[in-house]
Amino acid sequence: MFTGTFEPKLDDKGRVFLPAKIREDMGEQLVLTKGQDRCIYVYPVETFNERAQSIISAPTSSKQVRNWRRVFMASAFQEAPDRQGRISLPAELRSYAGLGRQLTVIGVGDHAEIWNSEAWEEVLTVEDDSFSDTNEEIFPGMF
Repeated sequence: MFTGTFEPKLDDKGRVFLPAKIREDMGEQLVLTKGQDRCIYVYPVETFNERAQSIISAPTSSKQVRNWRRVFMASAFQEAPDRQGRISLPAELRSYAGLGRQLTVIGVGDHAEIWNSEAWEEVLTVEDDSFSDTNEEIFPGMF
C-alpha cells in the first residue's frame, strides 16, 4: 500500500528519484499516466492493467467514457527505475502536471501521485476543511 509524502527534485534530464518506500511496492515496472487534478498517477503494472480493464469494460456509448478512456490510455507510459531508483517523466506528462524542479510524491493507497509542490500545497490548503468535515456518509463505519 502506498502511503506518505516525499519531496524529491526533478533533475535536468526530466528524471525523479522515487523514494525507496514507493519503489519497493511498485516492482520492476510501473505505468505513468495523466491523473485528475493535474498530477501524474504512478501505478504498479498489475494495478494499471486492472484499471485499464475496468475502463475498457465501460460502455463506449457514452461520449464521456470514450474521451476519458482516450486521454487516460493515450497518456500512459511504462517505465522501469534505473539502478539509482530514478524514473524518466515524459515531457508530455511534465507539461500536463506543470512540474518544475520541486516535486511532491504522495502515496494514495493503490497508487502514487507526482505533483508540482506548489499545486499540492494549494490542494492541502483548500481541502483541509473538507477533510475535517468528512462524515459517516462518505466512509461508512470509519467515524
